[in-house]
Order: sequence, then C-alpha cells, then structure tokens
Amino acid sequence: MSVAGDKKTACVTGGNGYIASALVKKLLENGYAVRTTVRNPDDAEKNSHFKGLQALGPLTVLRADLNEEGSFDDAVAGCDFAFLVAAPVNFMAENPEKELIEPAVRGTLNVMRSCVKSGTVRRVILTSSAAAVSSRPVDGDGHVLDEESWSDVEWLTTEKPPVWGYSVSKVLVEKEACKFAEENGISLVTVCPVLTVGKAPVSKVYTSIPASLSLLSGNEADLSMLKHAEKSGGGVPMVHVDDLCRAEMFAAEEEAASGRYICCSVNTTVVELARFLAQKYPQYNVNTNLSGELLEKPRVSLSSAKLVREGFEFKYTTLEEIYDDLVEYGKVLGILHN
Repeated sequence: MSVAGDKKTACVTGGNGYIASALVKKLLENGYAVRTTVRNPDDAEKNSHFKGLQALGPLTVLRADLNEEGSFDDAVAGCDFAFLVAAPVNFMAENPEKELIEPAVRGTLNVMRSCVKSGTVRRVILTSSAAAVSSRPVDGDGHVLDEESWSDVEWLTTEKPPVWGYSVSKVLVEKEACKFAEENGISLVTVCPVLTVGKAPVSKVYTSIPASLSLLSGNEADLSMLKHAEKSGGGVPMVHVDDLCRAEMFAAEEEAASGRYICCSVNTTVVELARFLAQKYPQYNVNTNLSGELLEKPRVSLSSAKLVREGFEFKYTTLEEIYDDLVEYGKVLGILHN
C-alpha cells in the first residue's frame, strides 16, 4: 500500500464496462487513486456500481467521450498511468469501417493526445484483444500463437467472416497507437486478453459472460457465440478477469515491460467445456451431445509465455478455478438459476 500523499494515480477509461470496472476495483484495492471516465455520469443504472467502489478508496468519475477531441484532458491530467479500456463494440455494425473501425482508432488517439498534453503519464496500457492475434486462416492443428502473431486484415476485409470489423479495429488500433507512441515519446504497452470471464462489479454484462455460461444456461443464441469464437479462433482460450487486471497492473508497473502481452491461462474447446461442466454441475443438465463442426482439442492455442517469463503468475489456471467464481456471478446476474 502506498503511503498517503504518495498514492499513484491511474486513469481507467470506460469505467462502467465489464473489464474496466474490475480494473478500477483492483487498482483501488492496491492503493491507487483512480479516475475513471464514462460517457454519461448521470446514468444512475449504468453507474450504480461506483458507490461500492468509492468505499474502497479515492475514485473520481468524470465525463469523457471517445469521439470528442480533448475530452480526456481532465481525466488524465496528473495521472501516472492511463489504462485505455473503453472501445466501441458494435458487432452488428452495418458499416464496420465507419461505425467501428474509424471511431476505435480516432478514440484511442484522442486519449493518447490527452496523455501527451498531461506531461505526467508515465505509461499507457492499451487493452486490445486476442481478436487482434488469432483471426487468420490456419491449416492443420497444433498452432501456438504468441505476440508475433497478428490477425490478417487483408483476409478479414476480403472474406468478411462474422464480426470481422471487430478484429480489424483491434489490429489497427494497436498499430496506430504504437506509431503515435513512438512519434510522441510515450511508453506504451498492449495487453491482448482472450475470452475474459469471472466476477466484476457491474451488474449488466454482454458477450463473454453469457457465452461462457451458455452450456449451463441452455441459451442457444449465447452458445452460438461461443461456437463462433471457437470456429474463428481455432479454440476457446479463456482468462479470469482478476488475472487480466493483475496483468494490466504488471504491464504498468514493470519498468522493463514493453510491446504486446497475450493474457490467456486456459486453451479449451466447446466440447471439452461441455464435458467438464456436465460433470461438475450435473444440476444444469448440460447437453454434451453437440452437433456441428466442433473441435475435440484446440487447433490453435494462445500463449502467455512472455508474460510468465517476465515474472507474472496466473492465479486461475484450471477450468475448475475459473468456473467456481463465474457460476456464482452468473446467479447474481440472473443468467443461471440456483
């Protein structure tokens, strides 16, 4: 814990998002003073979790919008670290270029310009995604992807598989942010999380939590998201949100940290998940007789060897550890019955 007066200050963008809310909590628990941004501070429903977080330490909630030049100036002024978590997530975009890709790049550079202006931000930690690593055609099995791997933008824009715009946006944001950091002398580190699950302070969640609980909830639409994730990435790589937040802090605080870091603790498949969940949670009658082109074993695994090599330790390394917490959270959210 830092001594009072010696508190490090961090800005986390998009504090009412799933990952950002968990990161705000983790930073406060570790003695940081935190500023977080939301588009509408008056939205009581979306911001209700901040009350509980403010009990943990100094947390200021500010208004900022990725689309507005300079709107992050106040939020990052005087901060030591800026965690860029907010990003447009519009899987249903009719025109991904205009609705997703361009706003994502513009918004990221917007915040980074504010970081340069601040003169105090020592490092920017960009939350990217495994979608920037593994969306590419691969032949055969047994592939292990590390930080050298990039999703294939040319293939994505030509073939246009489902949610291709999201993967392209993540690649271009990383590349543009890197270029901007080099030109402006900013220390930038990127964290690429895989499917992130586990309990967070927010009570409304989308995508990763419903998808990862779909075999238990029986929700077909959510299960089809999980199957799509496997099909597009060659497996279902997972990480607990607590490990992701710790990895983000590690990337901020480790002087020698640089470049990209994949954050993944388990590589599995829909079939493996179904078998595990059927055995562990018999009360949910999990369907293990799954049809479709599903994999027995991951064809592609994502490796966090770089993160581990540099001194980071994952706490949640088995499906059992990950799901214990996730199932409880699913009940709180009303996705699962007791």
